[in-house]
Amino acid sequence: MSTDFRSWLAVYLKGLCMGSADAVPGVSGGTIALITGIYERLIGAVTGIDVDRILTILGGVRPGHQREAYDAFIEMDGVFLLVLGAGIMSAVIAMTRALEWAIEEVPVLTFGFFSGLILASAIVLYTEVELDTPRRIAAAVTGFALAFFVSGPASAALDDSLVFVVLAGAVAVSAMILPGISGSLLLLILGKYEFMVTTLKEFTDGLLGVALGQASVSSLVADGTVVVAFISGAVVGLFTIAHAVKWALEHYREATLAFLVSLILGALRAPVSEATRHLGGGDVVDYSLWTAELVGIFFAAGVVGAALVLVVDRYTAADIEY
Repeated sequence: MSTDFRSWLAVYLKGLCMGSADAVPGVSGGTIALITGIYERLIGAVTGIDVDRILTILGGVRPGHQREAYDAFIEMDGVFLLVLGAGIMSAVIAMTRALEWAIEEVPVLTFGFFSGLILASAIVLYTEVELDTPRRIAAAVTGFALAFFVSGPASAALDDSLVFVVLAGAVAVSAMILPGISGSLLLLILGKYEFMVTTLKEFTDGLLGVALGQASVSSLVADGTVVVAFISGAVVGLFTIAHAVKWALEHYREATLAFLVSLILGALRAPVSEATRHLGGGDVVDYSLWTAELVGIFFAAGVVGAALVLVVDRYTAADIEY
């Protein structure tokens, strides 16, 4: 029993590491899964989730169907996913509180750090890509252009409606199967990173207030609706986008990698735009607000972020496998 407890505690701690990484744009929980030796098990468990198994598990509430439900749960490595997921969520909740403060109080330092993480991730992953065919070059150009366009002023046109929140959740969860690409980075490209960080922080604060009797349940409705919509999108993404990305990597690996890595490089516009927006105190991006001192701070923070990614990459014992 003690051995089982220690093994599941280890999985939970690995989930904490993955969640901490996933909460920060440019650092991938998939990379942490590689380093900690659970990547292949994670991919097997995630891709093992299908509609039939989910329905079988839900059918366990009916008399006489408990055994079938249990077998389906074990087949998709359900205990592993629950324990790992608990670790990931614990870290994400803790990290978002710190990040929400950092974004508001020291935006240049924070987004400079993010830019270093993103740039170094792109550099590391480009070693896995060979742009030696027209298809791969076209995929790379498309990925860069898409991220550069969406992560600029165009992101302001993407509203905070529940429909888009669901879509953002579906897109972000696809990063679970991609070492080097984080869901937070995809949210940053879509212009919804800060919105989701703030919403999750407010929701967890509301839950704590309800638990302490300092707030009513009704105060959770607005933020809770957004969180549920995002999670719903993530569930949809597990059955759609994540499997589509996995299929693309299996059949068109080099072109897909070229697209994804160039997507990261194009996303470098996002932290610069977000830092500039915060300097202006609104939605207008005015680059004239940058002084030599602010540029130096942004650059120095970027160097620290890049160094962190390079250190992590150095100790990644396995090559990237999809």
